[in-house]
Amino acid sequence: MTGSQPIARGPEPVDRHSPRLAIGFATLFLLLITAVASIAAAQYGGWGWRRTPPRFASPGESDRAFTFSRAMYQSVRREWLGTGWNTDYPDSDYNFMIRLSELTHTPVSFDGDQPNHVVVQLTDNTLYDYPFLFMSDVGTAYFSPSEVKRLRRYLELGGFLWVDDFWGPSAWERWVEQIGQVLTPSEYPIRDLPLSHPIFNSLYHVEKIPQVPSIQFWRRSGGASTSERGTDSGEPHFRGISDANDRLMVFMSHNTDIADGWEREGESTEFFHKFSIDAYAVGINVVLYAMSH
Repeated sequence: MTGSQPIARGPEPVDRHSPRLAIGFATLFLLLITAVASIAAAQYGGWGWRRTPPRFASPGESDRAFTFSRAMYQSVRREWLGTGWNTDYPDSDYNFMIRLSELTHTPVSFDGDQPNHVVVQLTDNTLYDYPFLFMSDVGTAYFSPSEVKRLRRYLELGGFLWVDDFWGPSAWERWVEQIGQVLTPSEYPIRDLPLSHPIFNSLYHVEKIPQVPSIQFWRRSGGASTSERGTDSGEPHFRGISDANDRLMVFMSHNTDIADGWEREGESTEFFHKFSIDAYAVGINVVLYAMSH
């Protein structure tokens, strides 16, 4: 899959024969991309991954507006192109909040013109202040007994977890082992999510699971491949864990790096067109679902 065709379209009415998302969505992106890239570059010293110190959540900081909250965890193994909890941090979080504020009416938390994205530790009481939680590169994760207990409580109380950017069977098995300690598989089984699930129609109609590669891998392959682990990761998956009332608690995007479509939107016009538009459509749908269920 090259990503040359879009997998999402805007709400009806829409021309089903259009080669891209609804024109207004794509056009808005093109008009705003230069300005956002300049802001992000000024804030973080240029594009690309950097070891930026985490911006930890503070007690009482949370307000009623949406804040992108990323969980910190311990890595006990390495995955190629992954850096643990801070993979794609902070630009993906920063850019996503800006796009969410531009493309929806969702109240988004800002401090002046800077979005208030935060990092939370699973054992910190501030975890419960943020109903949406994101983790990346979870095929390297280890949860301590206290983290297991806190994360289970968070999810049972109505919290929502999205895990992204883990590739191949080894990373998948590691994640299944860890989340299985949090949510017992017999009570909370993992299921593949059909594209008819409400999460894929919150705003944009997602018609195909996008395989978004890291921009580094995509460039090394000469734009010829999107599967970072070759045949071991050829098929991307959207999977989930739901509670007894069928509320989706955990969303898993496996064999795809949705957040890199946000982080790297300003680095390559071709990458932006092939991957970022679809990555934002999926991301916005997931957040709208998480904040309304």
